[in-house]
Amino acid sequence: MDTTAELDEQIDDAAAVLRGHRTAVLTGAGISTDSGIPAYRGAGARTRANPMTIQTYLGDEAARRRYWVGGHLGWRTFTSVRPNDGHRALAAMERDGAVTGVVTQNVDGLHLGAGSTRVVEIHGTMRRVQCLDCRQVFDRRDVGERIEQLNPWITVPERLVMNPDGDVAPESTEGFVIPPCTVCGGMLKPDVVFFGEYVPAERFRISESLLHASDALLVAGTSLTVNSGVRVIERARRRGIPIVLVNHEPTRADAWADAVVRGGTTEVLSGLAARVGG
Repeated sequence: MDTTAELDEQIDDAAAVLRGHRTAVLTGAGISTDSGIPAYRGAGARTRANPMTIQTYLGDEAARRRYWVGGHLGWRTFTSVRPNDGHRALAAMERDGAVTGVVTQNVDGLHLGAGSTRVVEIHGTMRRVQCLDCRQVFDRRDVGERIEQLNPWITVPERLVMNPDGDVAPESTEGFVIPPCTVCGGMLKPDVVFFGEYVPAERFRISESLLHASDALLVAGTSLTVNSGVRVIERARRRGIPIVLVNHEPTRADAWADAVVRGGTTEVLSGLAARVGG
């Protein structure tokens, strides 16, 4: 673990790289851990033996029922989570003109909650639900109300262990009714990218546009295990713009970075906001 002096020196080096640049930001689960949402990987992360894949969701009704029970219970807790100082630091840097926008792999909506206005939620959002048949989009709150009307027995337990996607492992799914689409009666799915599912091309085009409007890239809170994040890094490398990485653990792109900061995103991003300014 780095000492405070070593961490301050790393933050100074990163600020020197970013100062004077219009910086695009890529974030992962690590930026939300200080808000109480667990990370997928790294120290303290909980291993998920069987994450939901799109193939299982579409083809296994029992698995789909388990997903909706756990997803509803977790979502009720998810909505009480608040942005932390790392999210707020990036929003402040956007207001100061130092940050052009944020591409996030997270589905928690905390960047928007912190005040960032240019946010690309590349893996989707827990706020919306989409019909896979007619493509109608619904507010998650409305779907949540329907779930509770159809399943009046469902309650949020006092002690609940939440996963990074905002779901939990339910104790029982017996008798649970999944609400159908109110437009066509089709299958509903939260507007998030499941394992085995492609990021919508339009979302990635928007993230590329944001990157092209910038002349530096700051990556925070991701080990870059997921290919969507690596694609953003590769675009930055091709353009030859400076790259700064902030993460507790090593990442797949450390060798490509102009500066690497081994620390927590809340402390580091707050430090960068104070040093880089507008």
